[in-house]
Amino acid sequence: MFIELTDHLRCPEDHEEQFLVLLPDRLDGRSVKQGHLGCPVCGRTFVLDEGVVDFGGAPQSEDAPTALSAEAMLALGGVTGPGGYFVLVGSPAGRWREVSEQLPGVALVAVNPPADVADETGISVLRGGRLPLKSRSMRGVVLGTGYAAAEGWVRDAARVTLPGLRVVGEGGTPSPDSIELLASAEGVWVGIPRR
Repeated sequence: MFIELTDHLRCPEDHEEQFLVLLPDRLDGRSVKQGHLGCPVCGRTFVLDEGVVDFGGAPQSEDAPTALSAEAMLALGGVTGPGGYFVLVGSPAGRWREVSEQLPGVALVAVNPPADVADETGISVLRGGRLPLKSRSMRGVVLGTGYAAAEGWVRDAARVTLPGLRVVGEGGTPSPDSIELLASAEGVWVGIPRR
């Protein structure tokens, strides 16, 4: 996990949003390979092993690969220029290398990616039952099949995305309570968070 991502992580429990405290055991340059994250509000701790943080409650992995190309993710997500974080949830994270090549200077976060996606330079891997990220801190979120049809995941994606920026979903139609739909076609939608 890229050490600077720690500033954008939050406890997944339903309480006042608070930073997590990182206790690293092993670093490799700017990547934390082993350690723990602790919540000062509820006292929960989360294990960081081989660079992957497990927040618990991750759904079963998806078998269907994403139909979205890296180009489509970037075009629909509207992410251009360097800086910040772009989140890929589920099967879209399998295309992180292609996204990274076309988006230099933007850090990528993979949440519940395919099993073959491991922590390495260019991608931070998180596993959990919801987005363990601070509100209004990400440049965009792409939700894969299954996640885009689950209201909790859509609500979390809207919560973590910076105002005016986009959430992309593969499948399902988001609730108008969470997302203002900009476009939808062939099982893919794009919208901006409602505030």
